Amino acid sequence: MSERESASPQHDPDARLGDLFENLPDPTQQLPTVDNSAPVPGSRRAAREAASATGQGAASEAPRAASSEPAAAPVRASADDAGRGEPSATPVRDSADAVDAADAGDTPTRALSQVPPASGESQPPLGGGLDDLFAPHEDEHASSRAPKKKRRTGCLVALIIVLVIVGGIAATGVWVMNTYGDKINEAMGWGEPKDWEAGLATGEAFVTISEGDTGAPVSTKLFEAGITKTEDVFYDYLVKEEPDLTFYPGVYKLQKKMTAAAAAEALQNPDNKMENTASMSEGGTIVSSLPGMAESLGLPLADFEAAVKDPSAYGVDAQNLEGWLFPAVYTFDPDVTAVQVIQRMVDRTREALTEAGVPDADAERVLTIASIIQREGRTDDFAKVSRVIQNRLDIDMKLQMDSTAQYGYGSLHEGVVSSSAEALEDPNPWNTYVHTGLPITPIASPSFKAIDAAMHPADGPWLYFVTINLATGETQFSETYEEHQAGIVKWQAWCRDNPDAGC
Repeated sequence: MSERESASPQHDPDARLGDLFENLPDPTQQLPTVDNSAPVPGSRRAAREAASATGQGAASEAPRAASSEPAAAPVRASADDAGRGEPSATPVRDSADAVDAADAGDTPTRALSQVPPASGESQPPLGGGLDDLFAPHEDEHASSRAPKKKRRTGCLVALIIVLVIVGGIAATGVWVMNTYGDKINEAMGWGEPKDWEAGLATGEAFVTISEGDTGAPVSTKLFEAGITKTEDVFYDYLVKEEPDLTFYPGVYKLQKKMTAAAAAEALQNPDNKMENTASMSEGGTIVSSLPGMAESLGLPLADFEAAVKDPSAYGVDAQNLEGWLFPAVYTFDPDVTAVQVIQRMVDRTREALTEAGVPDADAERVLTIASIIQREGRTDDFAKVSRVIQNRLDIDMKLQMDSTAQYGYGSLHEGVVSSSAEALEDPNPWNTYVHTGLPITPIASPSFKAIDAAMHPADGPWLYFVTINLATGETQFSETYEEHQAGIVKWQAWCRDNPDAGC
């Protein structure tokens, strides 16, 4: 070794550290605040205490720094103090704390016993600097609370979605049951049975079968009489079991609470048909109806002919009783008389007039119009035919109704569309081709619908009508004579195509 080298001072690390500690100001005695509360699980404090507990024995034997004096640890500000800007005294942080902080992801404060930075390297402020001292620290409990709020919000959204789905399913179910509940119940065999059980039939019930009645109206009549349980059960039975069943007019004595099958069998049994029945058909006349009444009731025809001679005997102010015998099927006691039969029919006509709102003083006139409506039009067109009659009466135009000419001439068999020249030209007081205004009496027995149409005609300008299809009853109503002539051409064409249809 050269003298130059021997003369140069030797590097003494311990000397430099001694000089450094000698130049430090005297530490101020600070009393650390002791926190005896249990650390929050998962916090850095809990981690440090756990690490201190496991390494306490080894740490106590570790060599200390060369200095004989304890180094004063920098003062750390708590999270609460940082928010207020007032640092609080904290315990001395040793090297073990630095290791824990590093493990936790924090940058530890440089220990005083470390070697100072080399020349040219800036030395960090004591204790990590003011930024570290006053920088706000993340609340240890914040991270544990935030996820709970998110979880609560997520659960609420999920609950709402479930409720919407369940509500939609429930609403759909309600709609389906309201719309198709009967069909579903029937297909699945749920709900109340539509038919009575066998063996429940009791008492007596009467049902009237009219001429031309089919399964649907008979099914309704049986239900209204209390014989069947529901309105459609008898009709459904016919469709499935006896679609060709024939019904014969008359009054039948059955029982209440009968099954559909039992009711069908009873209607085919002649023993259940009441013998003392009489009927008056819609559009029928006295002359055409009296023989049938006498035969069905077993009374002499002469008794009925005598019974209808004096309308005043029944309180009717008219030339005869035509139109006053209400069309229906009637049941009488075995000892009934012809006068009682006629009285019953007249009384029923008065009930219909009252129901339609016809004043007593106007009864004969309304019955006359209604009888023409009954003979001239089909039920769906009653109100329009009534309007044509009223429109012609309002302008003193002849009604020119074939039915009136046929009645006065005694040729009702000719039909309602055309009449013979003799009938149209005969000057009898019923012929509206010859006389202006209404015939002197009604020409037939009108139904309630015809009476109601006579009182309440439809609105319209029509003066003409003609049936252009006798099979369906289709009728053309016209305002002008030219339109009416076109309708007649249609009727004539239909008659040519159907020569046996009664034109």
